[in-house]
Amino acid sequence: MSTITAESLFQQLTTTYHDLEKIDEPAALAAIRQEAFAKFEQAGFPTVKNEDWKYTNIHSLVQAPYVLNSDVDVANLDLSQADIPALDAHRLVLVNGQYTVAFSSLEDEEGLVVKPIEDAASDPQFTRHFAQHADKTDNALVYLNTALYTAGVFIEVKRNAVVNKPIHLVHVATGTEAFFAQTRNLIVAGANAEVEIIESFITLAGTAKNLHNKVTEIVLEENAKMQHYYLQIADTSSNYINHTEVYQNKHSLYNNYNCNFPGATFVRNNINVRLDDEQVESHLYGINLLADKQLVDNHTIVDHMKPHCESYEWYKNIPQDNSTAVFNGKIFVREDAQKTNAFQQNNNMLVGDKSTVYTKPQLEIFADDVKCSHGCTMGQFDDQALFYLRARGIGEESARTLLVHAFAFDVTSRFSNESVREYVEALVAKGLEPRQN
Repeated sequence: MSTITAESLFQQLTTTYHDLEKIDEPAALAAIRQEAFAKFEQAGFPTVKNEDWKYTNIHSLVQAPYVLNSDVDVANLDLSQADIPALDAHRLVLVNGQYTVAFSSLEDEEGLVVKPIEDAASDPQFTRHFAQHADKTDNALVYLNTALYTAGVFIEVKRNAVVNKPIHLVHVATGTEAFFAQTRNLIVAGANAEVEIIESFITLAGTAKNLHNKVTEIVLEENAKMQHYYLQIADTSSNYINHTEVYQNKHSLYNNYNCNFPGATFVRNNINVRLDDEQVESHLYGINLLADKQLVDNHTIVDHMKPHCESYEWYKNIPQDNSTAVFNGKIFVREDAQKTNAFQQNNNMLVGDKSTVYTKPQLEIFADDVKCSHGCTMGQFDDQALFYLRARGIGEESARTLLVHAFAFDVTSRFSNESVREYVEALVAKGLEPRQN
């Protein structure tokens, strides 16, 4: 990789890092920041010459200056667009990455710890896990986040604790000047713990162009279970680079439901799952309904490192108008990972003649006693099926919605939370509505 960016932004990042060197924090954390920034300086921002960014050019995002670590006026913010009907959940609100207690509603839950990431440096689970998983992926933007993060949230579910309600984590973008936010989250579920986390991404009206480089590390200890939803409903002024690194121990279960809808101009999701113990199970599901000139790129890695583990991945892309969907799913089955059961499927429905999909399912097997499969389908909207429905008195808009719902059903039917499933299906219908030119 090489650096192709305006000197002004690179200088801003350098200045910000040197300012962070002056703050009072544990020596071990300062050393982690120092090592990460040195790696970022050496690697620079990724370009299309890098295979993993072949179809995803971030040059226009990183060539302009931004406000970094700006103060945010949180008075009278309207967060209603993040509401999910019939969902009874704890709410945590991050405004440009900053955990904002005033808008959060977290009732007492035995065994649940939530605190701003900047207050977690002395926590034993923080020191044990921070930068120990995501930073081993050789990702320049993860290095940048590790070096410069100043916001985010630390969540720990103690051993044997079961969180009674879902945790709704609302990421809010707001500000009148273009800004660049570096958010860092660490989520640790102790042995036998259970938690459901729903993340919504929204943009408030009048917000200037914004870029988010968010890294989340998730650790599931033995027999822990986590349901994890991403609901991307931000506005066109928002751009996101999200990296999620999941590390699983024996008998743990991780389910990720990744949903992106018309709005945010640019979204890049890296979701990496490491199955580093026996009897581990992971499921990754994705629904991506795009419109206008959106680009949504989902890169996933499921790394089977030990025997007797199972993974299941199913992503569906529905690009409309001039939008572009990218899917690159990698499954690794290491030499020691005998008795692995791994499945991956990517289906694509292009709506219109100008939408685009780039897909690359990958399967690398180094063990001989495994059951693995992967596949990909590509097709355009079925005009004959549309005609059939319209001939039976169903309006065109309703018919299109029915056909897309039928296409997405294989994924949405897997959602464990009924309120979220109904909400996502409503977002699918809304995303298919005619848009004003």
